[in-house]
Amino acid sequence: MGIGEHFEGVMQHWASNFAFLDYFKKVYGREKPLPKWSEADVKEFIASDPVYGPQLKALRESRKFAVGGALVGAAHLGGVAFKYSKSPHGFVLATGFGALTGAVLGSEVAEHWYQLYKMDKQGANLRFIYWWEDKDLVLSTSG
Repeated sequence: MGIGEHFEGVMQHWASNFAFLDYFKKVYGREKPLPKWSEADVKEFIASDPVYGPQLKALRESRKFAVGGALVGAAHLGGVAFKYSKSPHGFVLATGFGALTGAVLGSEVAEHWYQLYKMDKQGANLRFIYWWEDKDLVLSTSG
């Protein structure tokens, strides 16, 4: 095995480790950004795709758990800091940390509540992006 073959193997290894970057290239690395979509567009996709539609719906509903957890965490830890702390920056830091911790905990609860660990979350989001891209292409050529 020569140095070139070894180098190629190393490159393939790191390409597979960073394959998730292809998602970001598809979403963020565009010359012309996709137009904004509305809630009605998302509902149309959910109704039209029997495989990824329900997954995308569960992903969108799971955000409520993260937001709720962030609010509860911020209120609790911020309230404790407000009551016992003598410094305003301590209150701000505690509120921020409480929000972050609550959001992570809420996301974890949603992961189990909706069984998101069984889903291809990135695939569902990408499928929606592909669908929206195709719809945008049809709308721009027909109009």
